[in-house]
Amino acid sequence: MDTGKKSGKQRAAIKIGCEVEIVQKNHQRTGELTEGIVQRILTNSVSHPHGIKVQLETGEVGRVKWVIL
Repeated sequence: MDTGKKSGKQRAAIKIGCEVEIVQKNHQRTGELTEGIVQRILTNSVSHPHGIKVQLETGEVGRVKWVIL
């Protein structure tokens, strides 16, 4: 059951193993979202205006638009 989504702009909202929707660099113009599980958090700062950068378990890298709750 999908209970909602949380913004991916705050690092505190993202944990390794959580389900997220990211925008990959090559999809920034279209805004196409890729869903997956966080393997690594790549952004060190506490927040980022375009979303925290992560690597998914599939190896894809992008900025988190939504954390799926």
